[in-house]
Amino acid sequence: MSGKGRITYNLIAGTSVERLAALSDGIFGVAMTLLLLDLHVPAREVIDSNAKLWHALGVLLPDLLVYLMSFLTLGIFWVGQQTQLNHLERSNRQLTWIHLGFLFLVTLLPFSTRLLAEFTAFPAALVVYWLNILLFGVALYASWGKARRDKLIKDELADETQAAICRRIVIAQSVYAFGAALCLISTYASIVVILLMQLNYVFAPGEWMRRKSSQGQAGD
Repeated sequence: MSGKGRITYNLIAGTSVERLAALSDGIFGVAMTLLLLDLHVPAREVIDSNAKLWHALGVLLPDLLVYLMSFLTLGIFWVGQQTQLNHLERSNRQLTWIHLGFLFLVTLLPFSTRLLAEFTAFPAALVVYWLNILLFGVALYASWGKARRDKLIKDELADETQAAICRRIVIAQSVYAFGAALCLISTYASIVVILLMQLNYVFAPGEWMRRKSSQGQAGD
């Protein structure tokens, strides 16, 4: 039998976008849950007054901020991955493995979060956390580039939209890098800047203002 046109396993493996999206949902859900499991209420035996409870909660505040930052990180990158998957006509084996590599990085975030929570004052902990985020962006950029090269994207998606997805990854990673660089001054300043940037992506005030402006012009 001639090898020309022969169907091989590698040609049919990993083509389901739906199964990949389902696996992604499960892994993100587990990672988000593991973040919460690292938060512990103050020990009952050392709390014997309302004042001590408030003090213990104040001590817990840095951990809560790191938890919030990591939850937002996972949420933002879940949206980013799902945006890509939603615009795929199909997948292939290579693209699926890139996304699996991305999901492996997702499973590492609870560790880098715990490291940062335990050693918040140490720049090395912030750098490890940032490297985790950087690799998120690298994986998503690589996956979208692979999808474009292999023509796996839905035909109706405009080139401008495809470019916008790449541009969003580059801009976000640049801001993350700026926030991480602030750890040379203060790791707390880094956390605040990264958290503010994430809140900007969550609430998208610029998009809200553009929409309001467009509605106002339409009503004139």
